[in-house]
Amino acid sequence: MPLPASRRLLAALLLALAALFAAWFAGDARYLQALALFALPPLLLAIGVLARRRTAAFWAGVLALGWFCHGVMLAWERSEGRGYALGEVALALGIIAAANWPGLSARFGSRGARD
Repeated sequence: MPLPASRRLLAALLLALAALFAAWFAGDARYLQALALFALPPLLLAIGVLARRRTAAFWAGVLALGWFCHGVMLAWERSEGRGYALGEVALALGIIAAANWPGLSARFGSRGARD
């Protein structure tokens, strides 16, 4: 059985976020620590989503709220790296939407003859 479109999109967005963090901190003196703190969680969640772990989408949505706040704060505070911060915000919003897509479509989808 193929992976649903919402889960494929979620995995792609998580991988894109991990790549964004890897590029963002490329010149940092503590690059490995930055990768462990920022890029590893979305990478592990993407693996979990692709492995059909039931809680991976939930935790991706929860952590995306933090990524959203982090990106907004940095975009507001610093002019250098603002593009990366706004990219983080956009990807976090996409992750939240993709993680909640199945539940939203079940709740607000077509109801057939019952209406």
